[in-house]
Amino acid sequence: MKTRLTTGYYLLAILICCGAGIISAACAGGALPGKGNMKNILAYYQTQGIMTDPGSKEDLYRELPREIPSLVKIVQGVMAHVYMDPILGRAIPEERKKEVEIRTLETKLERISQLDSRPLKEVRPFEKRLVSNCRDYSLFLCSLLRNQGYSARARCGFATYFTPGRFEDHWIVEYWDTSKNRWVKVDPQLTPEACQTFKLDFNPLDLPEGKFLSGSQVWLKCRKGEIDPELCGIQHLKGLWFVRGDLIRDLMALNKLEILPWDCNELMGKDREPSPEDNQLLDEAASLVEGGDKTFPAMQTFYQSHPSFRMPKNWMP
Repeated sequence: MKTRLTTGYYLLAILICCGAGIISAACAGGALPGKGNMKNILAYYQTQGIMTDPGSKEDLYRELPREIPSLVKIVQGVMAHVYMDPILGRAIPEERKKEVEIRTLETKLERISQLDSRPLKEVRPFEKRLVSNCRDYSLFLCSLLRNQGYSARARCGFATYFTPGRFEDHWIVEYWDTSKNRWVKVDPQLTPEACQTFKLDFNPLDLPEGKFLSGSQVWLKCRKGEIDPELCGIQHLKGLWFVRGDLIRDLMALNKLEILPWDCNELMGKDREPSPEDNQLLDEAASLVEGGDKTFPAMQTFYQSHPSFRMPKNWMP
């Protein structure tokens, strides 16, 4: 979650877009799952992608708990939210805010260890936590879940629970609960203190329907006139162009490429006016994402077949 606090570098960076191109299969998250049945889908989301892979820092994952609440507490105990924590009365030094620019989990874990070398289970003092945003909380939890054998994926979209009547740019995590036979939505940045501050009356470890809407959901609702796009975004950054960006980020995340909130390709950005053909492709992408597990193979085929929905060929995390 990102609040209305003035954050000049973020607001500027999110408007900067890159050129088009083709990303390699490795950067896209690896091989396709094959036939697309549920077994293959769950196996696909059990493995790490280029962003969630702990890499050389995998030793930090030894002897970690498996329970979801405990894993969420680990994330909350080593990260400080660049926007939320100041609301809760904890100031973040300006020079530390650049830590949100760290893309990969491996590099984040390196910085976490530099700040405090103790095991991840040890809650850090606030000043020794990695400065992060909602995407980072979700990336870390997703990595921890996959390491523990869960099928998990990060999702990009909009939260309805921070500011009444608005749809605020946000990231969460979904994991497959075998006992419930469904994907469960988790917001790892919602500490008990945050829930109290925002007067939230639901379980952040199992978000009720409608609390978080994916970028694809909001895109389709905006296109149908069911949601005003001017209510969607962050601070003064809002509109259908912003929704378009989160739709594409969500599509990338479902293909295991969780880019920064201000990383862009040729279809993103306020200055890009999509053509009717672009909008038709965006509608198709959103519909495939919203088809869920039933349209998973088609969704991945679409992503691999349309370079304009991926990051440029020369882009590297």
